[in-house]
Amino acid sequence: MRIKDQFDPVIRKKIRTTKIAAVIPVGSLEQHGPHLPVSTDSDIVTKVCERISEKNNFLLLPTVNYGVSYEHAPYFNVSVTKSTLSKILADMILSLEQNKISNVFVINGHHGNIDALRTLEKSKAFSKKTKVFTFSYWHFMSQEFDHAGFVETSLMLAISKNVNMKKAVKGFSPGNISAKQRQAINKKASKSFISVTKNGVWGDPRDANSRDGKKILAEIVTNLGKKCQTCLTGKSPKLHQ
Repeated sequence: MRIKDQFDPVIRKKIRTTKIAAVIPVGSLEQHGPHLPVSTDSDIVTKVCERISEKNNFLLLPTVNYGVSYEHAPYFNVSVTKSTLSKILADMILSLEQNKISNVFVINGHHGNIDALRTLEKSKAFSKKTKVFTFSYWHFMSQEFDHAGFVETSLMLAISKNVNMKKAVKGFSPGNISAKQRQAINKKASKSFISVTKNGVWGDPRDANSRDGKKILAEIVTNLGKKCQTCLTGKSPKLHQ
């Protein structure tokens, strides 16, 4: 149920008669190479959450489209600080709590948001009855994630027409490097993404296609949807697995 499309009496009746959970998608507005729109993270996480909400009968809130993307400068980004993002989400959850919604899933679509969400998990602002679960959607697929590479471009091809494959170019590809080397590169990219990949792409999007994108999306929706249901049974999930 897309909450923004509903009417007040309908929403209140559903909350009153059903043990309902709410889903908050969180994305970003940042560069995704020359071939993907700056809304890519938000577009993908929105679609994932739409599918999960429809499948599991959750309340879907509008996507928070701004994330922590300062690392993409000087390429385009519209960012908020970690504390701002965490505060916005905390206020939203408190408001849901006041409306008697005590189960909230915050689904993340951008790596730079993770610390803000971890802060949210530790918040003592909510009552003991309110359960907040935060997950990053790429942890629920078998493929290694990238940035505007094969995986992300395939996902976009599966859900959007706003992709310009004529401009798709190969970016930085780590290849067979040690875990220590990968950790060092990831740390460098988290501070300055462009210092690692000059064209803003991590991976190779040239062979991306909607067929694989649909398969990846289905895998994410199935695995993450099951995880959400497990959370509601009262079992203790491992967050950010």
